[in-house]
Amino acid sequence: MLVLLAFIIIFHITSAALLFVATIDNAWWVGEEFFADIWRVCVNNTNCTELNDSVQDFSTVQAVQATMILSTILCCIAFLIFVLQLFRLKQGERFVLTSIIQLMACLCVMIAASIYTDRRKDIHERNQELYAQTSGGSFGYSFILAWVAFAFTFISGLMYLILRKRK
Repeated sequence: MLVLLAFIIIFHITSAALLFVATIDNAWWVGEEFFADIWRVCVNNTNCTELNDSVQDFSTVQAVQATMILSTILCCIAFLIFVLQLFRLKQGERFVLTSIIQLMACLCVMIAASIYTDRRKDIHERNQELYAQTSGGSFGYSFILAWVAFAFTFISGLMYLILRKRK
């Protein structure tokens, strides 16, 4: 039981770390001379422009930003609730509240990555002054980490739903 508990804790912390990196790091769309994410666009590693309300379809970018932040916060809250429930639940009860919050984090990261996947091309085409050199890029590791974090938070949420507190 102690090994299973250690595995679940490590798995959850890994999920949170993946969410932090995917949200903060600047590598959602990358190429040889540029990188872009949900916060800014950088060309030649020195010329960085913050995304603000002057960007067309900024509401789409804000939706991705908000759901990624929310998923990270929910994942951290789920871990804190798990630790509290670990000592408060009676033997044989399930970690349902932790599971619900973790699955909500999963849903948020899925929404963010899906929006970015669907709307990235439109945002880049409508804001040619920012994204003029980004046409030859590809999805970066932060984008991939967001999808990996989706899988990890989903599996973690299911593990909490199935897990019973045993002696």
